[in-house]
Amino acid sequence: MKIAVTYENGEIFQHFGHTETFKVYEVEDGRILGSEIIGSNGSGHGALAKLLNEQGIAVLICGGIGGGAQAALEERGIELCAGAEGDADQAVAAYLRGELHNTGANCDHHHGEDHSCGDHGCGEHGCGDHDCGEHDCGQGCHGGKQGKNSGKRVRTHYRGTFNDGTQFDSSYDRGEPLEFICGAGQMIPGFDAAVADMDVGQIIDVHLSPAEAYGEVNPDAIFTVEIARVPGAESVFVGQQVYLQDSYGRPFPVKIAAKDDSTITFDANHEMAGKELNFRIELVEVAEA
Repeated sequence: MKIAVTYENGEIFQHFGHTETFKVYEVEDGRILGSEIIGSNGSGHGALAKLLNEQGIAVLICGGIGGGAQAALEERGIELCAGAEGDADQAVAAYLRGELHNTGANCDHHHGEDHSCGDHGCGEHGCGDHDCGEHDCGQGCHGGKQGKNSGKRVRTHYRGTFNDGTQFDSSYDRGEPLEFICGAGQMIPGFDAAVADMDVGQIIDVHLSPAEAYGEVNPDAIFTVEIARVPGAESVFVGQQVYLQDSYGRPFPVKIAAKDDSTITFDANHEMAGKELNFRIELVEVAEA
């Protein structure tokens, strides 16, 4: 059986209709035998559903997805498990344990909870210049520099830390290297650029400024609206992540930054925005894409 996950930088990409890559897992008897990353080769839910069908996918794990995409998948007999977030590998493992459940079409709410933005499009709140994917991938769409590994499928181990030494992520801890197409914009710019000229077996340490990582904090991406205009806002709390819709109906993640009796403030900046990051990167493998 094959399981596909909307995929970006090791995480579940949250917008099915805009995903550029899927991570496909070969599964037998409840165990993962192997995985590969494939390009989406099209746009729109119909094209993506057709692609998954042609790849023999039995199950799709994703974050946000609309009713039209759900119908397209059902038409092709692909089981849907929407509303997932976080590490892609862990999500597949949770599915195999029977711990991951489908929320259904959910492009306007936060994983099973009814928090829609109504008519609040991104542009209305001053963040119209930022595509939803940028909120999610933090500038990763800009890609890395050209180098001998550009355009090739690479596998890297890495450990990420803040300047105080606190670790925020590690592929070593997960026991599996991160796989991506170098220079294809699947990674934050500084990470992509660092890998572009590495040799297999080489280990390097890099320090990334916010511009090379997830960008600076954009004050225009923090906006306040009346609670009455946001269905379900009464039950959310400060620090929670929810999904709003932009003016095109596409979901994008935000955090609740503040809330009082009449208003609620959303922050659409990436949680790593404005932070300097450090990575120890080990290039494990290079292959043709």
